Amino acid sequence: MTAERDATFAFEDGVLFRRVVPRRGEPYEHTCTEQVYKDVAYAIEQLGAATFTGEMLREQIDAPFSQVFTALAFLKERGCIVPAHGRRHRAASDFVYEDALIECHALREKGPADPAFGYE
Repeated sequence: MTAERDATFAFEDGVLFRRVVPRRGEPYEHTCTEQVYKDVAYAIEQLGAATFTGEMLREQIDAPFSQVFTALAFLKERGCIVPAHGRRHRAASDFVYEDALIECHALREKGPADPAFGYE
């Protein structure tokens, strides 16, 4: 199955960017501040093994939907969260906050396509 869109992430000047090139339509981007990204990761860690949706996290941390979902897309791409059922996800480890910070740092320092991290 082919992807319906190509998404890339970049971390620039304290902001996480998700740039999407859909198969049809115009390219677009969403952003997430570093603080919202950290708040999302911390909220997920506080849930332990419980499942969550983006809407649930957004209500908990009171941040814009687009920022919460940009953070979640990055965490999912990097394996920090995994699908649970339907639109629900769960943390992939007991240390999702630390994992999220490591992945953010790796993106900032090494870029989105560093083969050393196994991401293309």
